[in-house]
Amino acid sequence: MSINETTLAENEERATSLLQRAWKLSIAGKTRSALSGRTYALTSSYSGEQIAVVPDGGADDVAEAVAAAQTAFEGWRATPPIQRARLVEELAAAITARGQDFAILDCVDAGIPIVYMADELKTVTAFLRYFAGLALEMKGETIPASTHLHFTERQPFGVVARIVPFNHPFMFAAKNIAAPLIAGNTVVLKPSELTPLSALLLGEVVNEIFPPGVVNVVVGDGPEVPQTLVSHPLVHRIGFTGSEAIGRKIVRTGADTGVKDISLELGGKNAFIAFSDANPVTVAESAIRNMNITWSGQSCSSTTRLLVHEDIEAAVVGAIVERLSTHVIGNPLDPRSRQGTIVSERQYKNILGFIERAVQAGARIVYGGGRPKGIEKGLFIEPTILVDVAPDAEVAQEEIFGPVLSVIRWRDEDDAVRIANSVRYGLTGIIYTNDIKRAHRVARKIDAGMIGINGSGAAFLGIPAGGFKASGLGREQSLDELLSYTQIKVTSVYLDDV
Repeated sequence: MSINETTLAENEERATSLLQRAWKLSIAGKTRSALSGRTYALTSSYSGEQIAVVPDGGADDVAEAVAAAQTAFEGWRATPPIQRARLVEELAAAITARGQDFAILDCVDAGIPIVYMADELKTVTAFLRYFAGLALEMKGETIPASTHLHFTERQPFGVVARIVPFNHPFMFAAKNIAAPLIAGNTVVLKPSELTPLSALLLGEVVNEIFPPGVVNVVVGDGPEVPQTLVSHPLVHRIGFTGSEAIGRKIVRTGADTGVKDISLELGGKNAFIAFSDANPVTVAESAIRNMNITWSGQSCSSTTRLLVHEDIEAAVVGAIVERLSTHVIGNPLDPRSRQGTIVSERQYKNILGFIERAVQAGARIVYGGGRPKGIEKGLFIEPTILVDVAPDAEVAQEEIFGPVLSVIRWRDEDDAVRIANSVRYGLTGIIYTNDIKRAHRVARKIDAGMIGINGSGAAFLGIPAGGFKASGLGREQSLDELLSYTQIKVTSVYLDDV
């Protein structure tokens, strides 16, 4: 039975069974508790009840995980790329076999609606198989720099730290280890302390497939685990997905302890520019889809600023409100639900604070604004549409990471471009117009790493994904990512006596 064919009762029964297991760290091919014996409790963002007790790892656990990864590195780098690819393919198959378990864990742990988890699992396995297929693309070059022979080789870094966020827990945990592994590195994976369950189960699965120490999973409640991991002298390569503030801290911490190669996929305050010739209904449907309310807006690629030409603003806003009136919010395990919860009480209050201050600053709520009517439990915030938003308002400048859309009207094309570029982020952008010349002209002017014309600005598998400015460093989800987990070595062979 597929994930989308199960009932609420069946999902709740499976969740109860899964959550009864003992949760462990995965280090050196084995599962165990934190060395300190500490644990911490996870609370459901839907029910408010405790759902699990997990190990509260610390510096000693990180040290052991890095040591295990370092020990495993020489054997793993010597494993032929095709054999590494076969094991990654085997991991993809194992994930497919246990797909329902991973899906349900992200529902109860992160509040993601079950109906969307099938697509997330497909994304994960597609990434694993894609990078497995690139195993022989880590090619060097011969360079005619002299009469001698000069060639390059790509070699792995060694131990890689992969730190992933709470908003797509399993997807980020599983797909983000693919490129480092194929490149010949070993990995220490650190999931978010808010949503670690699917990553801890992933640790058990990788222990059955990979040699001990090739993949290790460590989590702890607080900064000790990531700080120790980032500053460890044997960790030379770090990949981080998360907030701008933490990304900058990782760069500083890493620099204090060594020269580290770091890639960052950070925040976004992405602009959706709708020109007057665009169909208002089409714009409205795309605006709803691309603000990612399915995940309660908890996505860095969300287009949370709708820059709409004044001639179609009323029609677009009216169509958005009409379509949201049939929006279904409820238990993430219920296949009928189309919007999940906010991940934590702290984030919930933070989002409501943004909405309150926006209204105080002159914005007007035309839909949503707080808890959905008739829903008494769960950290739910109804999709919130704000109009009369000034381009320099807090709600139009800061990443809220919630289901809040700021509608900003404009009249002149240059104004639209200026407003789009007025934030410190530059991850994605969307342009809707029937004028192809205008579309390309404006796309070229937008300071963002990924632009969609008459469609989503989100990345496609095999297309370099990443942002400009404060949205990050490096590119992922493509050959660029695989190569970024290698170092170039030059060898010169002297063919004449010197």
